[in-house]
Amino acid sequence: MSMTVLTITAKSQVTLKQELLRHLGVTAGDRIAVEKLPDGRIVVRAAAKEGNISDFIGCLASKKGRKVTIDEMNEAISRGWAGVK
Repeated sequence: MSMTVLTITAKSQVTLKQELLRHLGVTAGDRIAVEKLPDGRIVVRAAAKEGNISDFIGCLASKKGRKVTIDEMNEAISRGWAGVK
């Protein structure tokens, strides 16, 4: 495991490097969650995607456009439960 050192700006902000964002699997517009641990450490992870079952059912009911295969549905479901984009 490698360690990355970040610098705090004059505005008390930290910019995560591209390699860290790629590791988290996030891109512009995505959100990250930060958890404070009692020992002074923090845990940074990709925030769970917001969505609901209606969004998913809507893609099944669509009569236009490309149809989704069972394998594609299973992959999307497993990525969603794992919090992966």
